[in-house]
Formats: sequence, structure tokens, C-alpha cells
Amino acid sequence: MTTLPTRSLPARLVAAGAFLGWLLATPATHAGDVTAGKNVFKSECAECHSVKEGTNKKGPSLFGIVGRKAGSVAGFAYSDAMLQSGRTWNAEALHGYLSQPAKQALPGTKMKYDGLDHAKDLDDLLSYLATLK
Repeated sequence: MTTLPTRSLPARLVAAGAFLGWLLATPATHAGDVTAGKNVFKSECAECHSVKEGTNKKGPSLFGIVGRKAGSVAGFAYSDAMLQSGRTWNAEALHGYLSQPAKQALPGTKMKYDGLDHAKDLDDLLSYLATLK
């Protein structure tokens, strides 16, 4: 019978820590259905936001939102909270912002939105927003 070498407790802790660090460093993906996301956009966002570049409504255009610095669309009057947020709208930032009431996600924002609480709808919406380039 072959015996496997055992690691000392410190070695096992280092290995576990490395694995946990890798998990935390790996960005979560929100794979959704783009077509379904377009429908979510129409029902949840289109009243206040356009997907056309340079077309602002009550809210700024969401064209090119993924990867864009918060508060940076020309011609839109943002709240001080948004201008000073220092956010860049990546998938994680959008997920956090849209999954809860806007007033909780960023106190002081002008956006009046209660949040999207259906995980699939949110993943679908994020997938759609990523196509707006």
C-alpha cells in the first residue's frame, strides 16, 4: 500500500489561503441572455435611459456604460454623489448598483430606482448593457 505524503498544518493553511485568494481574485461573471436583457431594459430602464450615444433622457445614455467612469457622459447633470463616487461601471459595479435601491447603492444619487431583485433578469440586463458599444 502506498502512502501519500502529508503536509504540515502551516503548509495546508498556506495552500488553503492561496486557493481562497485565487477565488476572491477571480472576477465573477454574470452570464445572461442578451435578448432577454434587451427586454428587461425596455421594461425597467428605457423610460429614463437611452441606448443611443449622445442621447440623454431623465438619466444619461447607457451607450458604452460598461467600462465607463461614473458621471462622465457629456451634457448630463449628475448628482454630486455620482460625480464623486470614483466608480467605473464594470459588471460588478453595475450589479451592485442595480440590485438594490439606488438611494442605498449610492446615497445622494438622483436616480429613483428600487433595484432589480430577480437575479436572472439582472444577469440578462448586464449582458445586454455589455453589448452597447
